[in-house]
Amino acid sequence: MSDETACRADVWLWRARFFKTRSLAAKFVDEGRVRLTRLGHETRLDKPARPVKVGDQLVFALGGRLIAVTVEAMGERRGPPAEARTLYSTLAADPDTLPQA
Repeated sequence: MSDETACRADVWLWRARFFKTRSLAAKFVDEGRVRLTRLGHETRLDKPARPVKVGDQLVFALGGRLIAVTVEAMGERRGPPAEARTLYSTLAADPDTLPQA
């Protein structure tokens, strides 16, 4: 699993600033609350260590909102919000559905 092509699901969700801590992201994934679509095949992520790759689509409910994103980059760190927003593009029509952390 190369850093440029794949990343743990919990780490990516944390880097993209959907969760304040990596452990919260890991718990969320472990509960099976994230759906992954890769190459037209949809699965439910069941372990935080499952890899997420560029081009994958993630769908999950957070804070009463449905969030649908496409993974655009892996990132190297959990940077500021502007940097985090470059890691994904939204599939939703309303950009207000994404966190402003």
